[in-house]
Amino acid sequence: MSNVPAIFGSLVFNKTVMKERLPKDIYKSLMKTREEGKPLDLEVANVVANAMKEWAIEKGATHFTHWFQPMTGITAEKHDSFISPTDNGKVIMEFSGKELIKGEPDASSFPSGGLRATFEARGYTAWDPTSDAFVKDGTLCIPTAFCSYGGEALDKKTPLLRSMEAINKQALRVLRLFGNTTARRVITTVGPEQEYFLIDKAQYEKRKDLIYTGRTLFGAKPPKGQELEDHYFGVIKPRVAAYMKDLNEELWKLGIFAKTEHNEVAPAQHELAPIFTSANIATDHNQLTMEIMKKVAAKHGLACLLHEKPFAGVNGSGKHNNWSISTDTGINLLEPGDSPRENAQFLLFLAAVIKAVDEHQDLIRASVATAGNDHRLGANEAPPAIVSIFVGDELEKILESIENGSDYHHKGKTFMKIGVDVLPAIPRDTTDRNRTSPFAFTGNKFEFRMLGSSLSIACPNQILNIIVAESLCEFADELEKADDFTDALNKLIRRTIKEHKRIIFNGNNYSEEWVAEAERRGLLNLKSTPEALSYYISEKNVALFEKFGVLSRAEMHARYEIQLENYCKQLHIEALTMIDMIKKDIIPAVCSYMKDISKEALNKKQLNAEICCELEETLLKKLSALSAELYRKMEALEKVVNEQPSFEDILEKAMYYRNSVFASMEDTRATADEIESLVGEKYWPYPTYGKLLFSVV
Repeated sequence: MSNVPAIFGSLVFNKTVMKERLPKDIYKSLMKTREEGKPLDLEVANVVANAMKEWAIEKGATHFTHWFQPMTGITAEKHDSFISPTDNGKVIMEFSGKELIKGEPDASSFPSGGLRATFEARGYTAWDPTSDAFVKDGTLCIPTAFCSYGGEALDKKTPLLRSMEAINKQALRVLRLFGNTTARRVITTVGPEQEYFLIDKAQYEKRKDLIYTGRTLFGAKPPKGQELEDHYFGVIKPRVAAYMKDLNEELWKLGIFAKTEHNEVAPAQHELAPIFTSANIATDHNQLTMEIMKKVAAKHGLACLLHEKPFAGVNGSGKHNNWSISTDTGINLLEPGDSPRENAQFLLFLAAVIKAVDEHQDLIRASVATAGNDHRLGANEAPPAIVSIFVGDELEKILESIENGSDYHHKGKTFMKIGVDVLPAIPRDTTDRNRTSPFAFTGNKFEFRMLGSSLSIACPNQILNIIVAESLCEFADELEKADDFTDALNKLIRRTIKEHKRIIFNGNNYSEEWVAEAERRGLLNLKSTPEALSYYISEKNVALFEKFGVLSRAEMHARYEIQLENYCKQLHIEALTMIDMIKKDIIPAVCSYMKDISKEALNKKQLNAEICCELEETLLKKLSALSAELYRKMEALEKVVNEQPSFEDILEKAMYYRNSVFASMEDTRATADEIESLVGEKYWPYPTYGKLLFSVV
């Protein structure tokens, strides 16, 4: 492998490159824009644009693009070359500050949720100077926000940036109360662990369901799955190791902090984890990671699957979102620390998170709601759809002692409670991890484990930012009015713990007992995407987003419409694919198999009428009945898809797809999978689960 420090960030127009190529005054001005939000002067933009162009050309770029993240959940780019004609019929390479700052892609074909009519095509991309430009596939990519002609956010980056500003402002208010005057900014940091499957590309191309939907719609259970628990952290197979080596190089060139790689629980499943960075950059990097994973896989004759549940009966893929809050001076505000002041400060921020998650379980669940993730959540392989917080035994006892006003006893020693002098230091790993928890405190951060593997992390982090910003705002409002800060702080933390302790659960989130206990506590159990998204546009949530200027009522309703419409479309495509596969592939395959079995039985009878044909007759009888049953179920599925009733709104339509279309699909699949287990392998039209999961060596 190449020298990693030498190649790391080699395709990124980062601070090092800027410092080398920009005049000092221009560099300082740009840094003020990046770090303090100061307006960017056009003259400064012109100098930056020219330096960026020269650098990109040296890296082999001929074009530039405003790289943005529309509400499709993936990225978008429109390429323009640097060429500009001259009077002598030649060209020169130009790139202006105006072109850097603003682009005008056609906005009519992107999801807008009713914010824009189809004929209203104008949209704008605006440079996000906080995220570095980079060169990809011979094109200079400039991270941007995307909005409509009327200024409405049409992307995932804009509300994320707004939410980061909201939590920055409120967290600084709280820090000032603790006497911290050195921090200028507070940022949320994220490290998303990315799970994925790798299968042979030739096998992938034989599966219509994988091509059209990203998951297998049919597939009988293979003789071996993940029962032996031998894949997790196992030796990485040579072909996969070669893929990971190339993937790392490509990611490192783009400045992505790819750190950890290993085999995951299911056969053919793996994970890549980066070092944390700011929420905005982490979001950009994760989108790039998913794109590059697929590109590198193709070069190795592999297919990278990012669907949450590509295979039934084995673990699906998630994305653990490790979220924390830090200052620009390097202080992690969720680090327990060992001094009295830092501990009190930690507990206040911890209380803010507990309060936020309890009060906004609905938004937390809605932030990860997708058709694919519905297969995962609550399936004893991922957290349930019930939101709760794991804090560990020791921290839970400390919170209980604060609530009760009692001393905290640990290993024979008595620790003073908050509001007197000190709070005990909490070593990072004093408790076990709880892999069943949706939202677990892991020493100095929270691991949000409900995200699906294909999901953009922008929305979940935007929501975490804004709900915690609200808690911090309420805390600051109260403490700023207090005559006795210490006494007010003590009472505030104690009251918050008492009012919101129902959200804390350290036990087994997979158990049926927890489902009953959660209901007793009044916690939500939103099992499907339509159920979860119905809460998204409640008055409480709209008011929250409008209060902090993250999204307007219209922008929230647009996202609600887009997500539910996408849910319906995804299930619609899956249903049509299922029908197509049954009609064109499965039924003909079964008929062919039965034909050959019938011939075999007839041949036996012709040879000798007394030869036993019980095997053929039994198999034919079973297959004949099952194939007729499959056809009936397919016709029923076709009917619920094609003869839908009229719907008053998109939520009603989504519920129909969940309760009627999806239910019919599951029923149909059960019969098809039973048939597969009886049909000879050479007759079956698709690679089996066994081939898909165990063919990469």
